[in-house]
Amino acid sequence: MSLQPRPSDPGAAAHERVYRSLRTRIMHGELPPGSALTLRGIGKSYDVSMTPAREAVRRLVAEGAVSLSSSGRVSTPELSNERIEELASLRAMLEPELASRALPRAHFALIERLEAINNGVSQMVARHDATGYIRMNLEFHRTLYLRAQAPAMLAMTETVWLQLGPTMRALYGRLNRTEPPYHHRLILAALKAGDEPGLRLAVRTDATQGLRMLKG
Repeated sequence: MSLQPRPSDPGAAAHERVYRSLRTRIMHGELPPGSALTLRGIGKSYDVSMTPAREAVRRLVAEGAVSLSSSGRVSTPELSNERIEELASLRAMLEPELASRALPRAHFALIERLEAINNGVSQMVARHDATGYIRMNLEFHRTLYLRAQAPAMLAMTETVWLQLGPTMRALYGRLNRTEPPYHHRLILAALKAGDEPGLRLAVRTDATQGLRMLKG
């Protein structure tokens, strides 16, 4: 049996590139709720054939990042109040647990890094950059949660973020932020103090408070 490495599959590489790019755009709120996508448009944007575009969309549908109607229309989700509440509840369960698991490894260098990211969040707020704000906000949370060393739980959390991306963009517009999230400061203070109950509460409130304002 030959042990020579198989040549890379250009089609697989193309679909992975399209998938990763679209996934990032959706997670960061670059596409508002209800944005229509076509395979032809995706193929043209990324200079790929229909097959990689179709495979990328198939994966995004499976993750709940886009919906596929019976007529074949692909669009970013427009979430019902019930769905927003469900996803907010998932964040409330997953993210405090990730933060709690990260706390024993929250050394000075990590807190310093989180403070630097939070300064970046402030800059995005000052620029009224919605997608930049969402990107930096998620980076703040992901940087902390990576220290939990719980990859399955983090992957589930990122899937929730992905489904919420377009809705987070709508939320940013409604909040009309003029300063960074107040609860980030509480998260940083709890990390410095080694305060697990305070950390859990700050993370839970930060993750869910804004989302629940969207219901109505």
